[in-house]
Amino acid sequence: MTTTLYPSFSILLVDDEPDWLYSMSITLERAGLTNIITCADSREALKMMTEHAVGVVLLDLTMPHLSGEELLERIAEEHPEVTVIIVSGLNQLETAVHCMRSGAFDYYVKTAEEGRIVKGVKRAVREKELQLENRELRNRFLYDRLEHPEAFRDIVTGDKGMRSIFQYVEAVALSSQPILVTGESGVGKELIVAALHRLSGRKGELVAVNVAGLDDAMVSDTLFGHVKGAYTGAGEARKGMIEQAADGTLFLDEIGDLSLGSQVKLLRLLQEGEYYPIGSDRPRRIRARVVVATHQDLAARQAAGQFRNDLYYRLRAHHLHVPPLRKRKDDIPLLLDHFLGLAAREFGKKKPTLPKELAVLLSTYDFPGNVRELKAMVYDAVSLHQGGVLSMEAFVRAIGERPVQAAAEQPAEPSENPFFGVDRLPGFTEAIDLLVAEAVRRAEGNQSIAARLLGVSQPTLSKRLKQQRGE
Repeated sequence: MTTTLYPSFSILLVDDEPDWLYSMSITLERAGLTNIITCADSREALKMMTEHAVGVVLLDLTMPHLSGEELLERIAEEHPEVTVIIVSGLNQLETAVHCMRSGAFDYYVKTAEEGRIVKGVKRAVREKELQLENRELRNRFLYDRLEHPEAFRDIVTGDKGMRSIFQYVEAVALSSQPILVTGESGVGKELIVAALHRLSGRKGELVAVNVAGLDDAMVSDTLFGHVKGAYTGAGEARKGMIEQAADGTLFLDEIGDLSLGSQVKLLRLLQEGEYYPIGSDRPRRIRARVVVATHQDLAARQAAGQFRNDLYYRLRAHHLHVPPLRKRKDDIPLLLDHFLGLAAREFGKKKPTLPKELAVLLSTYDFPGNVRELKAMVYDAVSLHQGGVLSMEAFVRAIGERPVQAAAEQPAEPSENPFFGVDRLPGFTEAIDLLVAEAVRRAEGNQSIAARLLGVSQPTLSKRLKQQRGE
């Protein structure tokens, strides 16, 4: 299988010493930077930059024909968007300062520890990636553009907020950095992750692991795998999920439930880019992009000491929050029709006709289980359907009777009290009339639904409305 090149742009090495070009290429590739091209003749460098999508250049200074300093100035003039790092045999402060003033991103001496140079290149790559992502985001939001709507084919929505999420997904899909997807249970986080993987262009698979309930040993064995004889019962070597996701996407679901011990292992994996299968003393490079998801508030868990600060900020390189269904209720009719068609096909039935008041009823419900809960409601209703108009009974049963609001045992918070800050408090009868009128408006005139909103019976509401009309 062809290995996915990283980063998405090329890193050009320019030096007249073939041995150094070969050595540095191998060093960078071992560090996970595989999109490398080399140039031993400085006169060819600008031509190669035109032919390839070069993002970062490692440039020697002392070369025949066209010196590094001259080439640096030409690059700054003709390709100002390219990041240049000087790697020279000269350890001269004055030369380094001159290069930095001419636009170099950094300056290293060849005799320096290779690890320092690699870290500098990775930092330059990351900064370049951020520049490209910011440009993509700006263009997409400015022109309200969605380049690949087909990638989101499994997500049924007409919500503007969801469209903005799709635009963000397109902008960060090629990133190598971790991506954090948050949202309540049932909002469809796994569908967003699937779209991310489709848009990433990665040739490997999307491999999902739910880490909730896994202890430290299980997390290590599941992610890293083990060699033969690593422990009692390990009769054969087994690939970990990281290796299975090579050149693809590793999706770690319910990351908020990860133990502190396993959090350390994940942090080391993300920082170093390598791991050890259980029982092995030879490290392996991770070749998958990591995406994590949780329904929990990681910031709150971090504040409570249940989630590591350093891991939290590492995972937040890109953050997508999928809103709950109650925040995008205009999607309910779309989802209702979509799930109705799916359920009818699955049960081998003709697609039922919807009662017109069903969408109104559902719009008054908060859907704590979100889209997953709505889907379950529809499938339950269709499974019982005999023909004609779909019965509302299954939906009413699923929603349940809204309990009558008991008198608050504690004073409501100002933000929860609709009368807080009102100059004139309405009288008791006036307040009831206003509440009834609002419930009827939200129910679009349907008294049964309005009564459910108010937590009273339909006859009680009908009696109140007659009193208002003076009947």
